[in-house]
Amino acid sequence: MKKNRLLLILGLLLAVTFVLGACGTADEEEDTTGNNGDNTNTEDATDGGEETDFSVAMVTDTGGVDDKSFNQSSWEGLQEFGEEYGLVEMEGYTYAQSESDADYSTNLNRLVQQDYDLIYGIGYLLADAVSTVAEQNPDTNFGIVDSVIDADNVASITFKEHQGSFLVGVAAALKSESGKVGFVGGVDSDLIKKFESGYRAGVKSVDPSIEVSVQYAASFGDAAKGKAIAASMYNSGVDVIYHASGATGNGVFAQAKDIKNNDPDASVWVIGVDRNQYEEGAIGDTNVTLTSMVKRVDVAVKSVSEQAMNGNFPGGEILEFGLADNGISVADTNEEAYTEDIATVVEEWKQKLLDGEVEAPSTEEELEAYLETL
Repeated sequence: MKKNRLLLILGLLLAVTFVLGACGTADEEEDTTGNNGDNTNTEDATDGGEETDFSVAMVTDTGGVDDKSFNQSSWEGLQEFGEEYGLVEMEGYTYAQSESDADYSTNLNRLVQQDYDLIYGIGYLLADAVSTVAEQNPDTNFGIVDSVIDADNVASITFKEHQGSFLVGVAAALKSESGKVGFVGGVDSDLIKKFESGYRAGVKSVDPSIEVSVQYAASFGDAAKGKAIAASMYNSGVDVIYHASGATGNGVFAQAKDIKNNDPDASVWVIGVDRNQYEEGAIGDTNVTLTSMVKRVDVAVKSVSEQAMNGNFPGGEILEFGLADNGISVADTNEEAYTEDIATVVEEWKQKLLDGEVEAPSTEEELEAYLETL
C-alpha cells in the first residue's frame, strides 16, 4: 500500500515538473520576438536601414496638392522621402488638402490625432494655425514653410526667393522684344514682395528703360483670374510674364498657349515658379516656358524629415535655403528659348550675387534703394 502511494506521489511530481517546463518554454518563445511577447517587427524593412515606424504629413494651402507649383513640389519631396525609406503612402506619409482657410487648423488637428510624428504647414498662410496647434501639442513636431514660428517643436523653413527672382528678371529683360515685361503675384504679402522686388531689380539691372507691369490676383488658386490678368498684360504689349501665384499661374500658362495657338509666330513667354514648369508651357512642338525660378521645397521638406526621423529635428531653428546651397536655381530646360547667350549672362549675375558684389532686394524699400544705384 505504501509502495503504491509512493509511486502515485512520484507521478504527480513528474506531471507538475512537465507543466512548469512547458510554461517556461512558451515564455521563452514569446521573448524571441524581441519585446516581451510583443509581436511588432522592429527589424529594418527598408533599403536605407531606417525603421519604418516614423510618419510624416503635410497640409496644403488652398492651391491644392496638384497646383503644379509650391504644394506639388512639397508633396514630391515627401513622396521621395517615403519611397526611399519604405514608408506606406497614406499611412507613413500623407497630405491633407485645404479647400479654404478654415481647413488649416482642422487638418492639422486631425493629423495630430492620427499620431503623425512630423506635420508640415505648406505656406505662410498656415503660420497662425501651425503656431496654435503646435502650442497645444508640444509632443508633436511641426514644420512651417515660408514663415517663422518661435517654438521648440517647430522648424521654420525659408528661402531666398529674391535671389532666384533677380536672375529670372535678368532673363526676362534679355528675352523681351517689346521692352515690356510683367509680374503676376498671388496674394499681396511680404513673401510675394520678395519675388516681385528681386524680379524688378533683375530686369532693371539689364535695361532700366524696360517697363514692368505688376498685378496681384488676391489668390493662389484662381486660374481664371490669372488668365484674365495675363490676357490684359499680353494685349498691352508685355511679352514675358513671371508669375509667383501658385495654381493661379496655371491661367497665365493657359493664356500664353491660347495666344500661341492662334498665332504660332507670337512672341509670348511665361516664367514659372517654385518647380520647373517647363511641361506646363508645352504646346505642340513648341513651349512658352522661358525658364522657371526653382525653389527646392522638395529638397527642404525631405531634408528636415530625415533629420526628424534620425532624432535630430531642428526645432526652434530658422532654416534658409538659397543659391549658395542649391536651394534656389534657374531652369535651363527650354534650350531654344533660354539660349546660351541668356544663360551666360544669367550665370554672370549669379556669380555677382554669390560673391556679394550685388545684393538682390527683398522689399519695396530695398528695391527703391537698389534702383537708385543703377
